[in-house]
Amino acid sequence: MTGTVTLVGAGPGDKGLLTTAGAQALARADAVVYDRLVGEDILDLIPPQAEKVSVGKENNHHPVPQHEINDILVRLAREGKNVVRLKGGDCFLFGRGGEECEHLLANHVPFRVIPGVTSALAAPAFAGIPVTHRDFTSSVHIITAHARAGKTLNIDFDSLVRLDGTLVFLMGLTALEQVTDGLLRAGMSPEMPAAVIENGARGTQRKVVSVLSDLAANVRAAGLQSPALIIVGRVCSLSDALDWFTPLPLHGKTVVVTRPRERAGTLADKLRVLGANVIEAPCIETAQRTDTQPLADALQQPHDWAVFTSPAGVPAAVHALRGLGRDLRALYSMKIAVIGKGTAAALAAYGLTADLVPTQYDGEHLAHALVDVMPQGGSTLLLRAEQGGRILPEKLAAAGIQVTDVPLYDTVHRCDKADALRGLLESGKIDAVTFTSVSTVEGFAQAVGAADYKGVTACCIGAQTADAARKYFANVKVSKNATIDDLVACIKEEINNVQ
Repeated sequence: MTGTVTLVGAGPGDKGLLTTAGAQALARADAVVYDRLVGEDILDLIPPQAEKVSVGKENNHHPVPQHEINDILVRLAREGKNVVRLKGGDCFLFGRGGEECEHLLANHVPFRVIPGVTSALAAPAFAGIPVTHRDFTSSVHIITAHARAGKTLNIDFDSLVRLDGTLVFLMGLTALEQVTDGLLRAGMSPEMPAAVIENGARGTQRKVVSVLSDLAANVRAAGLQSPALIIVGRVCSLSDALDWFTPLPLHGKTVVVTRPRERAGTLADKLRVLGANVIEAPCIETAQRTDTQPLADALQQPHDWAVFTSPAGVPAAVHALRGLGRDLRALYSMKIAVIGKGTAAALAAYGLTADLVPTQYDGEHLAHALVDVMPQGGSTLLLRAEQGGRILPEKLAAAGIQVTDVPLYDTVHRCDKADALRGLLESGKIDAVTFTSVSTVEGFAQAVGAADYKGVTACCIGAQTADAARKYFANVKVSKNATIDDLVACIKEEINNVQ
C-alpha cells in the first residue's frame, strides 16, 4: 500500500511559527525529508522512531539534487510510509514544491500541502517593517534574487520600479549589488529606504536599514551573512519606530537549555518570549526501572510521608505502581512532600495535592521542613532516582527519622547535540547555559568534553547545582529561588550586566 506525502512549510525557523497543522503532520510521520534551514527546535518535534533524511541545500550547492529528492519521496511512500517533506518557509514560494507535487502525481503517490509562514513576510514583521501601509504603498512583490551558478540575474527592474510597491528579494545577499544597481539604473531614487535582514524572525536576527544607494556598503560593513533577504520600499522607514523584536532583553543572545526533553519547554518558551535564541539540548534523560520489588517491599511497611524530589519521580512512581497492579492509592495513608512547585504540579496532574512544599526548593530545605513536621521522629518513603543527592536522606537520618530510599528510575547522561554544542562554544556563539540539577551539569560536561567555557555563563537553580557547575565554568550565577521564573530573571540580570 502506497503511503502519503505531506509537504509542510516549516516557516522561517522558530517552531513558534510552525503551523498547528504542520506540527500535527510531523507527529504522525514515519519519515521526514527536510531542508537545511529548518530550525533545530522543529526537527526536535520529529518522532524518535521516524526515518530522517537530510537533503539540505545551500546557495549553488545541492548535495542531493532535486531529481533525487523527488525519487526519495516516491520510494518512501511506496514503502507504505507516512512521509513529511519539511521545507523552509512556504512550500510553494521558491521552494520547488510544485515540481515535487508534479513528480508525485506522475508516480501515482497521493499528497497534500500544508502552507508555511514565509520569511518574506515574517522577517519584515520581526524587523518593524509592515510590507504594506496605507500611507506608503498598497502592494508587495516577492522576487527571487537567486541566479543559477555562473548566470546573471534575470529581473525586469524597470517594471519593478514602476510598480511603486514594497519589493522583497529572497536568496539575494550574494547578488545585493546587482539588485541595488539594477533598481538605481531603472530610475529608483537613491534615497529610497531599504533594508537587509539576516536570520529573520530568529533570536539571532540582525538588520541594516539604509538608503538604497548605501545599502550594499553598509551591509558589508556590518558583516551580514546568509540567510538574508532584501527589502526595498518606503515602509522601511518605519523600522526603527515599529521594531518590537530587537529591544527585547535577550535578543541576540544564545542560551542553551539542558533540561530533559519532557521538561525543557517551559523554560525554553519563556526565554524565546524575551527574544533569546534558544538551543534545546537535553543532557539527561530518565530511564524507568523494571525491578519493582524494592517498591513492593517498601509498601509493606508503614510510612508517615511519601517524598518526591523531582517532577520525573511522579510518573515514575505511577509506572512502578502499575507494574505491581496498583496505583497512587497505595500512598493514600501517607502525607506527601515535594521538593518544589514543579513537582507539586506533576503530582496535581494525577489528582493529588502536596501536603508540604519547602520555601526554598532544594534537598536541604526539604529536609528541614520534614524535620519540623516530625519533631518526635517518624518515617519517610523517598521515591526518586538512583542517583539522588545524599543531603536529604542524611539530614533526615541525623534527626532520627527513618528513611526508606526507593530508586524508581535512573538518570542517564545523554546529549544528541554534543558536536553542535562544541562547535558553537569554540566559535564563541553561546552566551549562557542553564542548569536545573547537578545531573544536567554532569551530563553537559560529559557530552561536550574539554571545551572552552570562557565567556559563557552557567545559570543555575540551587546551590548544589552551582557548586557542580563551578568545576567547569568560571562564571556561575544562581537564581534567587529554585524556580523557572527566578532562573529566567537571573539570566536577564546577568546578560544586562555583561552588556
